[in-house]
Amino acid sequence: MRVAWFSPLPPVRSGIATCSAQLVDALGPRHEIDVFGDEPAAVAGGRARSAHEFLQRHRQRPYDLTVYQVGNSSHHDYLWPYLFRFPGLTVLHDAHLHHARAAALLRTKRAADYRIEFAANHPQTPPDAAELAVAGFDSHLYYMWPMTRLVVERARLAAVHSRPVADDLRDALGVAVEHIRLSQGTLVSPQRERAARQRVRGQRETPGIIFGCFGGLTPEKRLPQILEAFAAILPYHPDARLLLGGASPAHYDLVADVRARGLADRVAITGYLETDDELTDCIAGVDVTLNLRWPSARETSGPWLRSLAAGKPSIITDLLQTVDVPTLDPRTWRRNGGPGDPVAVAIDIVDEAHSLRLAMRRLAADAELRTTLGETARRHWMTHHSPEAMAGDYERLMAAARSRPAPALALPRHLADDGSGLLERLIAPFGLPAPLVQTR
Repeated sequence: MRVAWFSPLPPVRSGIATCSAQLVDALGPRHEIDVFGDEPAAVAGGRARSAHEFLQRHRQRPYDLTVYQVGNSSHHDYLWPYLFRFPGLTVLHDAHLHHARAAALLRTKRAADYRIEFAANHPQTPPDAAELAVAGFDSHLYYMWPMTRLVVERARLAAVHSRPVADDLRDALGVAVEHIRLSQGTLVSPQRERAARQRVRGQRETPGIIFGCFGGLTPEKRLPQILEAFAAILPYHPDARLLLGGASPAHYDLVADVRARGLADRVAITGYLETDDELTDCIAGVDVTLNLRWPSARETSGPWLRSLAAGKPSIITDLLQTVDVPTLDPRTWRRNGGPGDPVAVAIDIVDEAHSLRLAMRRLAADAELRTTLGETARRHWMTHHSPEAMAGDYERLMAAARSRPAPALALPRHLADDGSGLLERLIAPFGLPAPLVQTR
């Protein structure tokens, strides 16, 4: 199959970029894949090109399928015009796209287009609600309106990384949405884990438990709440340490927050981890990982998947995207979620402070429970999140998307416009005909 693949790629610092490069490498031997990014990047299994080349290449030799990796960040702004003109398999890494789409439109003074898209995506919502973002009252309010309807309805086939999220979108939009497994991380051998523990703990191994939180260290990852809970368990586990592996955003002074709580001598912050190996080793070197999130764009956490692959017990927030995963409730230590042995401890967001303290205290003291959860976590990753499982899902859904016609959908004018009117005006003085643009 000849495939046009739209996605950011490394060196873009995102889990989607890393995952996309891995997929192209895996699928490349069986398909002819051209990767179109905002800026070209090297990918072993495909040929990376600027998105500006797509129209010409598609016109010369049409692609069988377009694949879009869509996330709620500015790294994906460039692919939006193609999503609607050349529908294909659209993979939503976030089931909320409002933050990025609103920022892209309002930053470029396109408030009118934002209002139109808001109304089209949320026809049951009073259109005046769009004025909140136009006036600058954004951020957490965006979570109320996901702005995914047009993207899902226009796709030949849309997919997300959680079955419950797929079901929820299907019920809300009346459109078939598929589940496609996500893989991040790598299995960690006992030898690598021992070496990683030594690096994290130092030559004279720290005796206490080490908790770890990884990825983008934003307030939405519940860093203030984690620091508060960590401080609360120190009287019971005075040797405990906390490793924060990643970079914090400009709007949150993590270092100041740590110092204000008197935790500077117990909390280590690595800064951005440049390579997958560095991230894997940091995760492998801790005892328990903290993978909390609120509010959520209903994404599947890449650092959490890496934690499962490394065989680590983890604490997560009990959210829609993980309700089918078997977990333990720290208030009762009974199993919740789907069938099977628990693979993590899940925190109810309405009881976060209390439940997080319970979970951290029990896991700090109970080595047997840590071992059990780590073993089931690894098995869960091998069954549901291995690279082979993800590549197999892509093969299946790419074939299904190719066989489907592009859905007819009344789009807002600015999304349906192919730019041919402007092109005709530009070349008219030269007596040249406008080239045909295929939309297959």
